[in-house]
Amino acid sequence: MNARLTGVGMTSARTRARMIESLRQQGIKNEAVLAAMNDIPRHIFVAEALEHRAYENTALPIGCKQTISSPYIVARMLEILLEGRQSIGKTLEVGTGCGYQAAVAGRLTRDIYSVERIMPLLEKARNNLALLPDLRHVRLRHSDGNLGLPLIAPFDSIIVAAAAPEIPRSLCDQLAPGGILVLPVGESEQYLYCIRRTAQKLIEKKMEAVRFVPLLTGLEK
Repeated sequence: MNARLTGVGMTSARTRARMIESLRQQGIKNEAVLAAMNDIPRHIFVAEALEHRAYENTALPIGCKQTISSPYIVARMLEILLEGRQSIGKTLEVGTGCGYQAAVAGRLTRDIYSVERIMPLLEKARNNLALLPDLRHVRLRHSDGNLGLPLIAPFDSIIVAAAAPEIPRSLCDQLAPGGILVLPVGESEQYLYCIRRTAQKLIEKKMEAVRFVPLLTGLEK
């Protein structure tokens, strides 16, 4: 096994297990989510200088003015997607970043796409995910996340890793019947929202306060 994957000291499996216990204490109850979080070595998704902080419950910089979400936020958003369901199903992630959330979600489905608008981050994510060959089913795209992936839609789950000023209609339109969209919404004040598509309508639920980088438009090379 790759020595970097195994980790030592502050990047060891024991440290990751402590992170999982901390998530339980913070209220994460879904065991499938916790198992997925335990399987993925978060330290390989951050810069070497920050590896010793990888299992702290905090967001960390990944370059290009972006961050890797805190473990709690990743777990919480995935737990919302799984509420009342056995699987997150066909999934779209908006905002690949360094690839960590896509990797964790990839443990919960075999049908996942992730889009990133910043090419250097997309390349970083590809390199990080290449260290985990059993996640080859995580398909990455250089694309504007505001647009989703209409040619591949509909999706059972959509998870957005940046804050939109309002709920994007384009993403709602790409939800399959019974599908769930989870995203942060707002500018000075941000909240998680859960949007469920029923046979007749969309049901919006405002949840806890959060802090994310903004969801931007356009592509960066």
